[in-house]
Amino acid sequence: MVKHQPLQVYERQLCLSCLTGIYGCRWKRYQRSHDDTTKWERLWFLVLCSTFFLILFWLYFWWEVHNDYNEFNWFLYNRTGYWSDWSIPILVTTAAGFSYVAFLLILALCHTAVGQQMNLHWLHKFAVTVVLVVTVISMISMEQLWGEEWDILLLSFQATGPFLHLGAVAAITLLAWLVAGQFARAEKSCFQAVLLLTYLTVLTALYLVPLSITSPCLMEKNNLGPKPAIIGHQGAPMLAPENTLMSFQEAIEQKASGLYADVKISHDGVPFLMHDNTLRRTTDVEKLFPERVGQDSSMFNWTDLQALNAGQWFLKDDPFWTASSLSEADWALAGNQSVCTLSEVLQLAKNSSKSILFNVRRPPPEHPHRESWINVTLHTVLQSGIQQQHVMWTPDTDRQLVRQMAPGFQQTSAVKKSVKILQEEGIVRLNLRYNQVSTQEIRDSREGNVSLTLFTVSEPWLYSVLWCSGVQSVTSDAPHILRKLPYPIWLMPPEEYKLLWIAADVISFIVIIGVFVLQNYHMIRWRLGSIRSYNPEQIMLSAAVRRSSRDVNIMKEKLIFSEMNNGLGSAEELSLCSENGYEGYTNEAVTPRDQQHHARMQPNYAQKKPCILQDH
Repeated sequence: MVKHQPLQVYERQLCLSCLTGIYGCRWKRYQRSHDDTTKWERLWFLVLCSTFFLILFWLYFWWEVHNDYNEFNWFLYNRTGYWSDWSIPILVTTAAGFSYVAFLLILALCHTAVGQQMNLHWLHKFAVTVVLVVTVISMISMEQLWGEEWDILLLSFQATGPFLHLGAVAAITLLAWLVAGQFARAEKSCFQAVLLLTYLTVLTALYLVPLSITSPCLMEKNNLGPKPAIIGHQGAPMLAPENTLMSFQEAIEQKASGLYADVKISHDGVPFLMHDNTLRRTTDVEKLFPERVGQDSSMFNWTDLQALNAGQWFLKDDPFWTASSLSEADWALAGNQSVCTLSEVLQLAKNSSKSILFNVRRPPPEHPHRESWINVTLHTVLQSGIQQQHVMWTPDTDRQLVRQMAPGFQQTSAVKKSVKILQEEGIVRLNLRYNQVSTQEIRDSREGNVSLTLFTVSEPWLYSVLWCSGVQSVTSDAPHILRKLPYPIWLMPPEEYKLLWIAADVISFIVIIGVFVLQNYHMIRWRLGSIRSYNPEQIMLSAAVRRSSRDVNIMKEKLIFSEMNNGLGSAEELSLCSENGYEGYTNEAVTPRDQQHHARMQPNYAQKKPCILQDH
């Protein structure tokens, strides 16, 4: 005779199948497990976490360096001889890698939350390794090729530090649910202590981070200085080809207070505007003079330079992704630009009463004006008739001679020096890269009556930080964007920020305490001795979530013994449901002795209910 036991009833769990299937390709119920995650898989979880934080750091850096994308592209152009916008592909690739790793990390945390064993698929392991290696190589390459750019991180933290702190506090607060759940289900007190200590250490560190946050934008509103003057760097290169007459006209239309130009001397002694050493990137020299593509632009006569087109490259390469926004008239005008002379831009500055700052490049050794380049440039400036106080003169060569011939020039240094030395040399202005000065040095220069111009500032957040720091002027590729800022992006009194900081920490702490109490409610009640009766359904539910903790085992034993005192049937029912529930029922051969035992226990079996198990 065969005895048929009741079949188990399983509920479909699509979300759990997707969770384990996407993470470890375990789509079937029998492939999943509530056992502890192996040490090997725990190691891979650490690798996944390390990759996440590393690529998060790299993504943040590459997003903040957006101000210098054009400089980065130009830097690679000088290295490779090929112009391309490398910045956007790097940003997109980094964002894709971060999204992928973040998705896997979320799946891993969900495995922990529902008590599933982590088993990362080998394809994911390979992909995570690739992301990690590529990120490390990228960071090493950045350090070797463009190491000074890391300085932008310190500046960016001045703008984003308070908000990053609030985001980090929110994230660690959300993790409290997972940590509290692990703490409640842990069997070993040692593990509970380590877990809680680690979490509290990180939490305390985040709560106290604002003590180290310094930002010039944490100030009283009435202490904010005047808006920094905006000097068009090479004109307005986002709206027109750089260093062309159209570009400088656009800068003037965008209310720029001054113009910045790169000056070189032609072979026949005509100062003209050109940033690169060669003409390859910004002209059609390959078409007109293919044999002279690699030659220094200073070795060309002005007649040859005048024949070149200096605008078509802008429409073709679109260095700032802005060419498509030009009107038809501006598009045609940009495509017909030619190389601009210093005299033309000086006349434009004179007519519009704009100041002008230019960087003069000394010609190569074989150039006929190698020794007279200062005289040639100075003669051109004086001949233009521009007011001397509008000229910011940067070359250090023959500076005394320049002072004698043009005493009204604003003597400007492109080399960082102390305020005392600058005063001794009669320098009234510094022209430096934005990452070369600190907030304290900005204050010192202002107190010493030395004006400070920082280049190249095109992002509103960077302009806002420098504004709060007290910088007098900046050179920018985007005067049309910065002029629209009536106020720094954010400005907050220190007391107000302190109140916000304390409020965020207090709210976070209250939420975390509530989460821990909620997750450990039944355990707290049991430890306090307030539980005098045990609900079988609660015990079964605790066992189904994850393998039983020490306290749950004790509770189950007490329940079993209490049920045995009341009757064998209920004890067998509990044993059948809680211990053999995951094993399933089987058909068993029944002996005569089994028949007699079955007859005696029939009343108890009749009271049994089928066990409905949920696979987690």
